[in-house]
Amino acid sequence: MTTLAFLGATGTVTGSRFLIRGRDATVLLDAGLFQGLKDLRRRNWDSSGIPINDLAAVILSHAHLDHVGYVPALVAQGYTGPIFLTSGTAGLAEIVLRDSAKLQEEDARFARERGFSKHADPKPLYDVADVERALPQFRPLDFDTRTTVATGVDVTFRIAGHVLGSSSPLIEVDGVRLLASGDLGRPSHPLLRAPEPPPAADVVLLESTYGNREHPAASLDPLAQAISRTIGRGGTVVIPAFAVDRTEVLLMALRQLVTDGRIPSVPIYVDSPMALRALKVYRAAIANHEPDIRHEISADPDPFDPGTLHEASTSDQSRAINSPARPSIIISASGMATGGRVLHHLKALLPDHRNTVILAGFQSAGTRGRDLATGAKEVKIHGDYVPVRAEVVDIGSFSVHADANEVIAWLGLMPGEPNVVYVVHGEGDASAELAMRVRTELGWNAVVPKDRDVVEVG
Repeated sequence: MTTLAFLGATGTVTGSRFLIRGRDATVLLDAGLFQGLKDLRRRNWDSSGIPINDLAAVILSHAHLDHVGYVPALVAQGYTGPIFLTSGTAGLAEIVLRDSAKLQEEDARFARERGFSKHADPKPLYDVADVERALPQFRPLDFDTRTTVATGVDVTFRIAGHVLGSSSPLIEVDGVRLLASGDLGRPSHPLLRAPEPPPAADVVLLESTYGNREHPAASLDPLAQAISRTIGRGGTVVIPAFAVDRTEVLLMALRQLVTDGRIPSVPIYVDSPMALRALKVYRAAIANHEPDIRHEISADPDPFDPGTLHEASTSDQSRAINSPARPSIIISASGMATGGRVLHHLKALLPDHRNTVILAGFQSAGTRGRDLATGAKEVKIHGDYVPVRAEVVDIGSFSVHADANEVIAWLGLMPGEPNVVYVVHGEGDASAELAMRVRTELGWNAVVPKDRDVVEVG
C-alpha cells in the first residue's frame, strides 16, 4: 500500500510538505516553511508527522522558502539522507537557506536582548551551521531524466517555469505515478520557458495560489504609469520584491521601459544581498544556456541592467538610499514586506505622499504587504506604527504564478484522466474554487484535502 500524507500547504499557500510512504521506502516531497499568520509560523516548530529516521530521500520542487526552508531543520533533527533537486534549485536554495538561517539567528538574538520571548534563551529554528551541514546532501538532477532516488521510488523533474530550476516532479512509487505541479509559472514569463505539459499520472497534487483569480492582461502600462507619476512629483518608488526571480523579472521590465522611453532614466537600486547573489546565479544560468532559460535570452549577456543599475551591497549603501538625492527606484526584499532591508525603506518613505510603493506579487494573509494592498492607513515596523501616506499600487501582472485559467489549461493537457487531483498550496477559497473548476470543466475527481489527511494512492 502506498500512502500520501498532507503535512502542509493545505488551507494555506505556505509550508509545502507531502509525505509519501511506499512499500520499501518513505520520501518527503518539499520541506517548506510556514509563513504569514502567527499561528502558521508556530507550526514550523512542530516536527510531528515527519519520520526523520525512516526518510529515505527528500525531493524539492524549487527554491522558494515555503518549499525548501525546513530542510535545515530536518538536518538539525538528524536527517542525513540525500536531497534531490535540479541544479538551478540547488544554486538558489543555497542562497535562500543561508539567508533564512541568518535572519533566524538575528531574530533569536533580538528576542533575547529585548526580552520579549517567553523563553529565557530563545533559539532559532536552525542556524547557519545546520545549513552548511545540509548543502553536501544536495543531489542535483537534470530535467526530464528518470532517476531512482530510493528503493521502489523514481523521480523525473519536469520544467515548471516558475523560477530558475523550478520543477513539477513526477514521482513513481511502487507503480503509482504521482505528479506534483509544484509552483507553476506563466507561459508569458520573460526569462523562463513555459511549463512543460504534464505527463500521464494516477494522482496529481495541484497548486492553487491563484485558484480563484485571473491575472490582468500582461502589460507594463500600470508599472510605467506609476513610476512616471511618482518621479513627476519628485518621489521615490519602493518595490518590495522576492529576491529570487521577481527581482530579475522587474529589472527586465524596467530595462524595456527605459529603452522604449516610457519612463525617465533614474537610478535603480537593488538593495538585497540575497537578491544580488541570486542575480549572479541567473546571469550564470544564461551564460551556461540552462535548459529552462528561454533560447532568445541566451543571446543577451545581461538583460537586467537598464544602464542605471546600482547594487547596494552594504548596510551603509542601503541607509543612504533612504534619502535619495534625486527620484529613484528601489527594489528590495522581502516581497511581502515581512522582513529584510525593505522594511527600513518603507519606514523612511511611507509617510511621504510623493513616494509610491508598488506591490508586484502575491501577498499572503498576515503580512505587511497584504495590509498595504488592502488599504491600511498605518503599518507596524520595528515596533513603531508608520503612517501610510505614500501611494500604493498593486500590480498583479508581475506574478510568476500561473493564474486559475493557466493552471486549468496546463492540467487539461494531461494525456488521460488521473484517478484524483488533490488541490493544495492555496488559501481555502482559492483551493475550493479551483477544485470545482477541475470537476466541472475537466470532469475529473478533485479533492481539497485537510491538514494531516492521509490517503491511499495505490
